Amino acid sequence: MAGFLVLVAVGLMGLCMNGSWGVEAGQKAPRRIHTLFSVECQNYFDWQTVGLMHSYKKAGQPGPITRLLSCTDDEKKKYKGMHLAPTFEVPSMSRHPKTGDWYPAINKPAGVVHWLKHSKEAENVDWVLILDADMIIRGPIVPWELGAEKGKPVAAYYGYLVGCDNILSQLHTKHPDLCDKVGGLLAMHMDDLRALAPMWLSKTEEVREDRAHWTTNITGDIYGKGWISEMYGYSFGAAEVGLQHKINDNLMIYPGYTPREGVVPILFHYGLPFSVGNWSFSKLDHHEDGIVYDCGRLFPEPPYPKEVKVMESDPNKRRALLLNLECINTLNEGLLLQHAANGCPKPKWSKYLSFLKSKTFAELTRPKQLTPATLQFEKAVHVVQAVQQQVVDEPTKPHPKIHTLFSTECTPYFDWQTVGLVHSFHLSGQPGNITRLLSCTDEDLKQYTGHDLAPTHYVPSMSRHPLTGDWYPAINKPAAVLHWLNHANTDAEYIVILDADMILRGPITPWEFKAAHGRPVSTPYDYLIGCDNELANLHTRHPEACDKVGGVIIMHIDDLRKFALLWLHKTEEVRADTAHYATNITGDIYESGWISEMYGYSFGAAELKLRHQISSEILIYPGYAPQPGVRYRVFHYGLEYKVGNWSFDKANWRNVDVVNKCWGQFPDPPDPSTLDQTDKNKLQTDLLSIECIKTLNEALRLHHERRNCPDPNSLSNSNSDAAEEVVVSRKFGKLDASHVVGSNRAEMNHSQEISEPTLTDGLFSSVRFWVVALWVFCGLGFLTVASVLFSGRRGKGKRGKSYRIKRRNSGSGFMDINGRDRHLRGGEVPL
Repeated sequence: MAGFLVLVAVGLMGLCMNGSWGVEAGQKAPRRIHTLFSVECQNYFDWQTVGLMHSYKKAGQPGPITRLLSCTDDEKKKYKGMHLAPTFEVPSMSRHPKTGDWYPAINKPAGVVHWLKHSKEAENVDWVLILDADMIIRGPIVPWELGAEKGKPVAAYYGYLVGCDNILSQLHTKHPDLCDKVGGLLAMHMDDLRALAPMWLSKTEEVREDRAHWTTNITGDIYGKGWISEMYGYSFGAAEVGLQHKINDNLMIYPGYTPREGVVPILFHYGLPFSVGNWSFSKLDHHEDGIVYDCGRLFPEPPYPKEVKVMESDPNKRRALLLNLECINTLNEGLLLQHAANGCPKPKWSKYLSFLKSKTFAELTRPKQLTPATLQFEKAVHVVQAVQQQVVDEPTKPHPKIHTLFSTECTPYFDWQTVGLVHSFHLSGQPGNITRLLSCTDEDLKQYTGHDLAPTHYVPSMSRHPLTGDWYPAINKPAAVLHWLNHANTDAEYIVILDADMILRGPITPWEFKAAHGRPVSTPYDYLIGCDNELANLHTRHPEACDKVGGVIIMHIDDLRKFALLWLHKTEEVRADTAHYATNITGDIYESGWISEMYGYSFGAAELKLRHQISSEILIYPGYAPQPGVRYRVFHYGLEYKVGNWSFDKANWRNVDVVNKCWGQFPDPPDPSTLDQTDKNKLQTDLLSIECIKTLNEALRLHHERRNCPDPNSLSNSNSDAAEEVVVSRKFGKLDASHVVGSNRAEMNHSQEISEPTLTDGLFSSVRFWVVALWVFCGLGFLTVASVLFSGRRGKGKRGKSYRIKRRNSGSGFMDINGRDRHLRGGEVPL
C-alpha cells in the first residue's frame, strides 16, 4: 500500500511538473489578449456590434472583448442595447467639451484613454487588438502570431493617408520619417498602447483644429472635411512615441476587393459598398436602421453561392464574390441569433433561413487559419509598399510602389468617366493609390460639385493658354502631371498614367510588363505617322527614337521628372506648328492639331531617348476583335462601338449629367444570351463591349446609392413623362441624328457633342405636336356636330323616335372619329 501511495505521489508530482512546464513553455512572456472596439449609442452601431460579436464567437477569437460605448446622458436614458456586448461606458466627446467641435470619431482614442485609466480589466492585459465596429472576424487574430513585437505593432495598410508624405506630417510630428499609413486592424503590446493613447487623442485634436490643411491633396480625404483626423492622430501619435509598424496588407479586406492568390484574409471591413450581380449592400443605407430590435427582419437576401459559380467564370472574381456573400450572411446570421436572444418568436421557414442554418454555410464560414501568404509583410519594418504583391520570378524581392494618375476637367463629361475609372480601379486589384488631376478655372471651381468623386490634386487650367490664348484643353494632361510632380509628395517608384475614358480590368504593373528605369512601357498608337516623316525631323533632335505610343503609360518616377516639362513644351511647340496640321503629316483626320499632346509625348520622350517597351496586350478598344488568349487590362472607350442595333459613343454624352441626376445611366446593352453564338470571334468582341458598358453602369448605380438617391421604384407620377423618355432612350440605345429638328449635321459630325436626351426630346416633341393638333381637330368636330343638333332642335318643336335614332347615329359617328384619332396617333409614333 505504501509503495502504491509513493507511485501515486510521484505521478502527481510528474503531472504538476508537466503542467507547470507546459505553462512555462507556452507563456515565456505573458500573453493575455484583449479585444477593443468603439461605438456610440445608435442603432447604426448596434447592428454592427451584433455582427462583430457574433463573428468574434464564431471565429474563436481568444481573450475577452470590450465595447467602448460613448454616450451622452440623454442618449443613455433612451438606449436599449446595453445587452449586446460586454461594455465599458465612456463619456461622449462627440461634441468637444472645449471647442464645441462636432466630431464623433474622436470617441475612439478618447474611449481607449478612458479604458486604460479607469478599467480594472486593463490591469490584466498584455496584448491589445483594436478593431472597428464595421468588421467581421473570420479567424483567430493573435498578435504574436501576426509578428507583433513590443515597440513594433502590426497594422493594416491605409494607403490614402498621403499626409504622412507631405507638409501635414511635418507640421504635426517631430518624426515625420516614422509616420506610417496604417489603421483598421491594430495589434500591439499593452505598454505601447499606454504610451500611445494620450498622444493619439491629443494629435487627433491637433489635426482636427488644423482646418487650413484639410484639403484632399494634403490629407487624401475626398470630402476635405477633416473626417479622417483621428486616423492621422493615430499615425502622428505613433510616430511621436517611436512605434514602427509591421504593415500587412493581407490580413484585412474590403468586401468587393479581390484577395491575392494564396492570401486568406481573416478580417472583413465592410466600410465601402459592395455587390454581387444585381444585389448590393452599403452600410450607409442603414444609418438609422433599428434592425436589431425588429423581430424577423434581416438585411436583403443575397444570391446563393451556387448562383455565383454560374454567373462568374473567372476564379479570382468568383472568389471575391463569395467573400462578399460570406460577409453579409455572417451579419444576417448574427441578427437571427440576436433576435432569438431578444425573445422574438421563431421566424417562419424560408429557403434563406434554412441556408443560414445549414451545414453547408457552417462549413463555408468555419474559422480561417493564417497562411504564409497572408503573413507576408510590406517589405520590412517602416518600409510601406502600396503594392498588392503577386508571385513573380523573384518572390523574395519586394515590388516597387506604384501610383496611378489620370487627368480631367470640371465638367459632367469627365465626372461620369471618373466614376467609371475609379470604380474599376478598386475592382481591378491595381496596386497603390490613384489620383485625379483636376484642371479647372477659378470660376469653374466655384460651381463644381464633383470634389468627392476621387482623390484629387487640383491644377490651374491651361485650356486657354495663358500666353497665346489658344483654346486647347488636351494640354492640361502634361501640364497637370508636371504640376503634380512639383507640388505633391510621393514615395512611388513607378507612375501609371491613364486617360479618364478607360475601364481597368486587371492590374497594370511594371514588373509584369517589364518597365524599367529608362525603359517606359506603353501601348501602340500606330496612327501617329508624324514619327516617320518631317514632323519628327522638325520637333526632335532624335527622330529615330520617336515611338508611336500613348493611352497607357508606365514610367519610372525619375524618368517622369526629367520628361514632364519636355512633354508640355513639345505639346506647345507642335500645337503652334499650324503649317503641319495636314492629315498626311499628322494622321489627324480633322487637321485641327487636336492630337498635338500625343505628339508632344512622343517627341518629348525622343528628346531623352526614352525608348518604350510597346505592348499590345494591355489595352483594347471595345468593338475591336481581341487576340486569342490575351487578358487585356484596360478598356479605352474613346470610339463608338456597337453590339447589334445597340451602340455607345461617349461623345453623345458630353453634355449629359448622369452623375448628379439620380439613377442616370447609359443605355442597357443586349443580354449576352441573345448574341449569335456561331461566330466565336464576333461573340468575344461583343462580350467585351457589353462588359465595358455594364461596368460603367454599375459604377453609376453604386454612386447614386452612395448619394442616397431615392428608390427609383417610388418616384412620383409627376416624373412619368421623363421616365417614359428615359425608357425609350435606353431601349433604343442611340436614336438617329436625323430626328434632331434644325440641327446642322455637318457641325454635329465634327463636334460630336449632341447628347442622347436632346435626340429623345426632338422625337417626343414632334409626337406631342401632332397629338395636340388631332385633339384640336376633334374638338372642332364636336362643336360642329353640337351646332347641327342644336339647330335641328330649334327647327322641330317635339322630339320623336326618329330624333332619338338620329342622336344615336350622331354618337356613333363621333366615336368613329375618336377611333380614327387613336389609329392616327398609333401611326405617328414611329415617325
